[in-house]
Amino acid sequence: MSGIASNPFPAVFAWLAAASYLVAATLFLLGLQRMASPVTARSGIRWAGAGMVIATIATFLLPGLGNLALIALALVIGVSLAWISGKKVAITDMPQMVALYNGMGGGSAAAIGAVELLAFAAAAHAQFSVSFGPGLRIASTQSDGPLPATTPLLLATIGALIGAISFSGSLVAFAKLQGWMDKRLVFPGQRIFNMLVLALAVACLYLLATGALATWVIVAFFLAALAFGVLMTLPIGGADMPVVISLYNAFTGLAVAFEGYVLDNPALVIAGMMVGAAGMLLTRLMAKAMNRSIRSVLFSNFGGATGAAQEISGTQKPIEAGDVAAMMAYAQRVVIVPGYGMAVAQAQHKIWELTQKLIERGVKVKFAIHPVAGRMPGHMNVLLAEAGVPYDLIADMDDINPEFRNTDVALVIGANDVVNPVAKTDPSSPIYGMPILDVVDAKNVVVIKRGKGTGFAGIENALFYADNTRMLYGDGAEMASALVSELKALDGGH
Repeated sequence: MSGIASNPFPAVFAWLAAASYLVAATLFLLGLQRMASPVTARSGIRWAGAGMVIATIATFLLPGLGNLALIALALVIGVSLAWISGKKVAITDMPQMVALYNGMGGGSAAAIGAVELLAFAAAAHAQFSVSFGPGLRIASTQSDGPLPATTPLLLATIGALIGAISFSGSLVAFAKLQGWMDKRLVFPGQRIFNMLVLALAVACLYLLATGALATWVIVAFFLAALAFGVLMTLPIGGADMPVVISLYNAFTGLAVAFEGYVLDNPALVIAGMMVGAAGMLLTRLMAKAMNRSIRSVLFSNFGGATGAAQEISGTQKPIEAGDVAAMMAYAQRVVIVPGYGMAVAQAQHKIWELTQKLIERGVKVKFAIHPVAGRMPGHMNVLLAEAGVPYDLIADMDDINPEFRNTDVALVIGANDVVNPVAKTDPSSPIYGMPILDVVDAKNVVVIKRGKGTGFAGIENALFYADNTRMLYGDGAEMASALVSELKALDGGH
């Protein structure tokens, strides 16, 4: 291999790299464990980040590592772009960033797989050996016949397939979240066409895994895999995007783990398996929250209900901030339901200030979080944590739903689809069957909303027309500030 760096102490450096990978893996595990709780999540991210830095540095100690200048240049470019974008990206755009970065991980795994397959192909048609590590060492061959099937060859191909699907699918998810693409694109015979494309990818996978490493097979394989990732994501509706993000996150982790085995890199194997396992568990939880099976997540059109929607009767009834403040000031129980609109308005800090004022008056306040509120799993929890909301005030859907009947005022700010009663009443609705927050059961409901537009699923919300609902129209942060001012006026300006 060209560009191999000379190393006077290969055995020592190899031992240091292995020891560093062990330390990095331990930090990955501890970091992931701490991420399970909002209280320790910040430190968990730091621990896992430290593990990644150690693993990256340790890689430079591996004997026989070549192209050091290109690797260093790629690191500088990647870290610089990530640092700049991470500092500038708004919290409302974080789901798009997660989807994009997740796609980059899948694309990296697919690129590694492509290099590996080309190396296998070169070894099959030339009289020399190629080695990326013990898992990919190929003996010289004396003929142009196909290589015998091996575990590294099979795993390299599977990892490349999963990574390519995750890459293209994540890019489509990013485009939808960014508003560059319609939220749901369908065409006649879509499922059959998707299955044919997947079948082509699997057929090419079989040929490659059994040693038929012709260039046209490799090209067809990646084109089919990339196409299937796009086609798989096109029909997915906006309400299901959190499930998609967690699913592709799992795909990326699995792809990285497979390629790590082929490269004989324990850090990639461990990190990939943890990401894959966590992603699959999260996908299962998100699918359960959407009342969908994993099978429907993988093979059905998300939000695929059709037919005429039930007509919503009634009108939206506006209310002024002063009346809402008085209603909440003299309530015993208030539940605040945040959604993506709160993130857009950057209203979480004012909402927390409002909550503090209510608590000072003796009002019992809780925050109700739907599992798929926002644009990604945990989106609302991140926003509330940023504002300093104590974790004991935040309740999950299953815990808070029985309390809505005894709630005097439910304040909905920016949430839409996750509080829409048609999920329980209209079989023709795209969100029918999705568990929702039973906000409609509260004695009084106040919805802070800019206008009369629909939610991310693109459907009308029956809650807004209910007899016990009043609409406080305006920007979320401005209306929250107005409510704080009205509460202070009730308290004599304090």
